[in-house]
Order: sequence, then structure tokens, then C-alpha cells
Amino acid sequence: MRVLITGGAGFIGRWVVKRLLERGNEVVVLDDLSNGSLFNIEEFVEEDSFDFIRGDVKEPRVLERIFADHLDIVYHLAAEINVQKSIDKPAYTFENDVMGTFNVLEACRRHKVKMLFMSTCMVYDRCSDDKGINETHPTKPASPYAACKLAGEALTLSYHHAYGLPTVVVRPFNTYGPYQKTSGEGGVVAIFSKRMLQGKSLKIYGDGTQTRDLMYVEDCADFVVKAGESEIANGEIINAGTGRDITINALADMISKGRVKIEHVPHIHPQSEIAKLLCDNSKAKKILNWKPRTSLEEGISKTITWIKERMWEL
Repeated sequence: MRVLITGGAGFIGRWVVKRLLERGNEVVVLDDLSNGSLFNIEEFVEEDSFDFIRGDVKEPRVLERIFADHLDIVYHLAAEINVQKSIDKPAYTFENDVMGTFNVLEACRRHKVKMLFMSTCMVYDRCSDDKGINETHPTKPASPYAACKLAGEALTLSYHHAYGLPTVVVRPFNTYGPYQKTSGEGGVVAIFSKRMLQGKSLKIYGDGTQTRDLMYVEDCADFVVKAGESEIANGEIINAGTGRDITINALADMISKGRVKIEHVPHIHPQSEIAKLLCDNSKAKKILNWKPRTSLEEGISKTITWIKERMWEL
């Protein structure tokens, strides 16, 4: 197949690119590099079946040039992913995450191309029990980022119902692994791992009792690709996670192992904090025959090793 990945130079995007290339697809990446990096995709640039285009999903003419050549599916991952930035500059996030999604959907509609929309577990309200969050769980857009993702979901599904366009919405839970940013609003595993390797204290926002369902990035990429290729998934919203959550305090202990100090600091956006995130992934298992294969312990070990080998680049 010939596949377009918007945001393909980002953290999860580069692993989706890798998975699709391994499966023999021709892959086109569109990325404006506002969140992604050429570093993430440098291993693919010499491959005949890979093409990188620096451009923006907010520019319909750029999309039209790409869609002029036949496409089989679009994996739409491009987005402004910084929660605090969405709070500080909501209009910017709206333009990127809602109008950008609209532009991609319009191109897909005109050219009759399936689209997968990458949403997030951040759209959910907190989990109140140990059964986990399924796709019918209440949503709570506690930040403009989450609200824009919900708007993107609604747009994506509306094109399925109104136009018969094959679309699917995926909601991965907290994803971590190699190539994730190790500073700013990067993932907690990557940030903690780098600081531990540097001998710096691990800083936890709030009291650290908040929990996360942490999924290794290669498992996430496998899920995303399977959801895009599945006809049964069309018109559906599908979660992906491990079904195991861990407190941030316990995660810090697991990474630190007593080697560095652990501190608690005021939360940068407490209003957007979700106290408990635990995924019910039964729908993904049933529809896609997917399940995560990497344990948290194994995934953290791989992530620390990768960061350690590339400390000078990060």
C-alpha cells in the first residue's frame, strides 16, 4: 500500500513508519517538525519506499499535492501535543488539531482514502475502579488539548457516517520508549530515565498518587497499524493500553532504585490532571486480535539503555 503519515517524524509516528515499512508499504511522511525531528526518521531516508515532505496539515494545497498520487490510507498523527501550550494558547492548538484534521478529512473524502485519527486517553474522566476505562467511559476535556482531540474524533466519525468514508479513532494510553522527548512535556518515563542517568533528582508533580497505564511504543505502533488496516475497525473508537496502572511515586522508585533523590513539586497544570488512568483494552483484543507484548519492567530497561547510549544527542 501507499500510506501517508502526518506527524510521522514525531515520537509515535516514527515507530508507525518503521512498522509500515517492515510490512512492505510505501510510506510518505508529512511533518512540519514543530514537534517531530529529522533525527527520529534519519534511518529511513535512504529507503526507496520512504519519502519525507516538510509541510503543514493546515495548508490544503500541500495535502492536495500529496493526494494527487494514489494513497490507500492516512494515519493522521499530526497535532500540537503540549497540554500547557494548549492552555496558554488555545487558538494555536485549535488551528493545528481541529482545522488540520478537517483539512486531512476533506482530502480523504475527495480522494476516497481511509483515515485513522490519533486521539488520546487524556479525553477521559478519571477511572473510579480497577475494571479500567473502556470506550464508553465518560469524557472530560480538562484542557483545550483534550477538547480539540474530542472535536477531531467527532469530525472523523462524522465523515464515516455522513459520507461513508472508512475512518477509525484510536485512543492510546500513556506511551513511552526510545525517541520520546526527555525534557519539557516529554513522557514521564523518558524524563525520569534521563535525570536518573544524569544523577539528578526526579521531580514529581503533586503528591505522586496519580496513576498511569504505560504502554511501550512498539506495542502502540503495532496497535495503530492494525487499527488502520482493519475493515472491522471502521467507524469505531478503540483504546490501547496494558490494563495495568502504576502510581508516579512507584514509577519513580522503579527507575531510581535509590540512586537519586525523589522530590515533589507543585503541578504545572493541576486542573488538567487525571488522578487515575487504567485502560480496558478488551475491544482492541476482540476486534484487532491485539495485545501488548512488552512488560513495564522490560520497556523501562530498553528505554534507559537507549537514552544512555545517546545522552550526548538528547
